[in-house]
Amino acid sequence: MHYGFIGLGHLGRYLAGSLVKAGFEVTVNDLDRANAEALIAAGAGWAADPRSVAANADAVITCLPSPKVSEAVLSGPNGILSGIRTGGTWIEMSTLSSDDVERLAAFAATKGVRMMEAPVTGGVHKAASGEITVIAGGDKDLFDLHRPALEAMGGEIFHAGPLGKAAVIKVITNMLAFIHLIATGEALMLAKKGGIDLTDAFNIIKASSGNSFVHETEGQVILNGSYNINFTMDLAVKDLGFALGFGKEFGVPLDLAGHAMQTFIRAKAAYGGGAWSSQVVKLLEDATGTDLRAPGFPAEL
Repeated sequence: MHYGFIGLGHLGRYLAGSLVKAGFEVTVNDLDRANAEALIAAGAGWAADPRSVAANADAVITCLPSPKVSEAVLSGPNGILSGIRTGGTWIEMSTLSSDDVERLAAFAATKGVRMMEAPVTGGVHKAASGEITVIAGGDKDLFDLHRPALEAMGGEIFHAGPLGKAAVIKVITNMLAFIHLIATGEALMLAKKGGIDLTDAFNIIKASSGNSFVHETEGQVILNGSYNINFTMDLAVKDLGFALGFGKEFGVPLDLAGHAMQTFIRAKAAYGGGAWSSQVVKLLEDATGTDLRAPGFPAEL
């Protein structure tokens, strides 16, 4: 099957690369062609715009930074829908709200195109190794048809149900990650102020009932000082906004998520929307005049 792939940022370039590595025919597009050079060298084709990608593909995958961008790539003058054949598939791997998913799927359907959502979770380093978790939503026959491609890009593959459900659970996982990130920063700062070696603290927490995936991964680049997880403050604020929107819609009080949102807004104001989201911990470092550095931890996962 021939896949088009649009959006070769920190995440998308690895997902597309996994498809190429698995032997799929892949045509790629990005606003910056430089992001595609390694993929082209590995065997991917290049198309100048989303319309040209769609014209040559059985299914088009997008991995984009916001619902606004996804809509423009889908329905713009040179968008996917202007090129894709009737009966084609659009697979959206960006993080959207369930309302956005349902609205865009309905619009695509008017053009004879079926949509499947397939957001991912686990971190960019998991995408690089082909082990990221993929959460699909949409018709089961469509999921089964494209499962080989999903398995090429990811490790654990889940079908969360109808369209919109993958968006909900993906936002929930991100909400938990942001809460855990703030918590691990506070835990490490308590350890340092308590006179505990930070390498010892990291390893003890990792082996304890208080451990989390975020502590094991993002904790390392915090202790290194690079904060580099290839995920920005802007994206964190966007995803927490989705979570709080779901809380309002479903009638669920989200006290911790609300606190996390305010903390990330302060961090964005302090360090900029393009700063890595793990720099939220730097707010605590700056407030206490104490850094959280330890030797031997990597600059990037």
